[in-house]
Amino acid sequence: MSRASSHALKHPPVTAPSEPAGATPFPELEVAIERQRRRGRGAQSNDSGRFEAEARVAFDDGWQSLDDLPPFKTTVSLDTSRKVITRNDSPDIGFDRSINPYRGCEHGCVYCFARPTHAFLGLSPGLDFESRLLAKPDAPELLEKELAAPGYEPRMIAIGTNTDPYQPIEREYKIMRGILEVLDRAGHPVGIVTKSALVTRDIDILQRMAKRNLAKVAISVTTLDAKLARTMEPRASTPPKRLEALRQLSAAGIPATVMVAPVIPALNDSEIERILDAAAHAGVKEASYVLLRLPLEVRDLFREWLMANYPDRYRHVFTLIRDMRGGRDYDSQWGTRMKGTGPMAWMIGRRFEIACEKLGLNKRRSKLTTDHFVKPKRSGQQLSLF
Repeated sequence: MSRASSHALKHPPVTAPSEPAGATPFPELEVAIERQRRRGRGAQSNDSGRFEAEARVAFDDGWQSLDDLPPFKTTVSLDTSRKVITRNDSPDIGFDRSINPYRGCEHGCVYCFARPTHAFLGLSPGLDFESRLLAKPDAPELLEKELAAPGYEPRMIAIGTNTDPYQPIEREYKIMRGILEVLDRAGHPVGIVTKSALVTRDIDILQRMAKRNLAKVAISVTTLDAKLARTMEPRASTPPKRLEALRQLSAAGIPATVMVAPVIPALNDSEIERILDAAAHAGVKEASYVLLRLPLEVRDLFREWLMANYPDRYRHVFTLIRDMRGGRDYDSQWGTRMKGTGPMAWMIGRRFEIACEKLGLNKRRSKLTTDHFVKPKRSGQQLSLF
């Protein structure tokens, strides 16, 4: 291992196949972690976070020192945050508060727009994001306190908007189930986004809440291609399991939405209609889509992954991405960051709308209510006589 100065380049550039002759054909191999060490992971590399004063790069010094490095294993630390509800004022999303039971996500989706948040912890948005996780086991207790606070006004809480609340470690920690139990008792509305079939474990709670218009669930189905799914989302539920989860949720009377997200041009955009058709046959009544987003470090991680797994599509994919992002790899402007701009983005949007119309999707949108909300009783609070 070598330690570079604070002025060192923290994210070595990845040269595209279309760059000048003489360049290394696949220089991502120079920064990528050896395959056996990252087996079952999405990212190819583990560059230092952008806020770090030093950058560390693994390289072979001729003494086979890399052979002694262990494989990446999932570790879980405790998140000791005092609050669990996060607020936002973004004008182009339909919620102003959210909960993230975990930081980092073992699903390892290479395109995950939440990866840059790991840099705030001094960790890498690459392999650290999917192997060095933080959990909030006291989230249910913290949530109950916040809901009971004077002046709290209920509005839908979104869960799964950053990292997946039903990622594999939820089987052990059961934090999400504890959160749902608190929301159920308080009569508080919740919207869940996941790509895990583990959500069906909590159908008993979600069904009770749905009967009072307090819960809805969206499941992301990125592709129906098993090979692409395993390469791109290595530890997420398989596409058939996600469709089965949608079927079970719909059968239980829980409003379920299929999310075709993200749509990646020249990689999975051809599947939009097939995914919507499969979800409609599973009983889903609502659908949405999001165009691929490549903020900050996600761009380089996705580029490395694309060159390692689909090098023949690299130039075409990024040409189309730039066509939909005003000539850039990403445009973070509110209102267009989810859908993109330009002819290609317009065509994807129209294809989605036409497919939904044919399948009878989005005829009616489920709405949650705050009418049932009752503040939890705070410790030592005197009970009301009426």
